Amino acid sequence: MNKEFIRVRSVKDYTIVSLLIVAGAILSTIRDNDPLSITGCFLIVAGVVLTFFLKTGYKDKETGIRYRKSEWYFQQTMHAPIKAAIETKPESIDVSQEEKGNSIKLDVYYSESRGKAYLQLFEYIPYKYEPCTAVYEHELSKVKNLIK
Repeated sequence: MNKEFIRVRSVKDYTIVSLLIVAGAILSTIRDNDPLSITGCFLIVAGVVLTFFLKTGYKDKETGIRYRKSEWYFQQTMHAPIKAAIETKPESIDVSQEEKGNSIKLDVYYSESRGKAYLQLFEYIPYKYEPCTAVYEHELSKVKNLIK
């Protein structure tokens, strides 16, 4: 299976940007206090800048369905067990071994509304992570331990 996910803005991103701009507008209208007005202007500028950079959601390029992403990092010795587990039994992945190395990365894209999750394993080749497995589709109930 060859899935491609692209970064998109989520509802959380829109909420953060809106709150920054509204809070900044409220603070900048206070005329008696110059520090609050300056802070308000700073919040407005921060909200506008974040509009261009803040993208925490993911979308399937083919279907347009939105997903969330969870990343897990493992040491090199976990490569074979994790590779075997994501093909057939993702619930058997031992997450207690996570954060003991960063040469293997497991990406989990999941949608709670659709009940589906996609898993792919990456290996660190200097300066970037290269995919070392295909993208595997599983039911969300099988990967509950991999969702942060």
